[in-house]
Amino acid sequence: MSRNSKKTVAGCPCGQAAAYEQCCAVYHQGQPAPTAEALMRSRYSAYTLNDEAYLRATWDERTCPAERITHDDPTQWLGLEVKRHHTDGEQATVEFVARYKIGGKAHRLHEISRFVKYDGKWLYVDGIVN
Repeated sequence: MSRNSKKTVAGCPCGQAAAYEQCCAVYHQGQPAPTAEALMRSRYSAYTLNDEAYLRATWDERTCPAERITHDDPTQWLGLEVKRHHTDGEQATVEFVARYKIGGKAHRLHEISRFVKYDGKWLYVDGIVN
């Protein structure tokens, strides 16, 4: 590689340095996320990919909405910042900020999400939006 060329490494949409194929893709293909934070990151990546099936599969069936989760609106996902996470046995919380644009207008979602571990798998329960 010449000194003027740059090597670009594309990280996962969830914000981790690893490529999508070595990061969230393994969860999207069926491997359970080992932590609530990993599940939350993989769900963010699923939103960037409009992966309705994954979002439903990782949402606690008691709180999963009947209506469509993803939308046809051209959402441009700009980034994810995990502020903090806490696990207490089979329950966890993850606080994050997700930035995105719809129709050129910038938005940010600041949420504290709740997760439960059920039958060895982490599931998203709900979130409090700040």
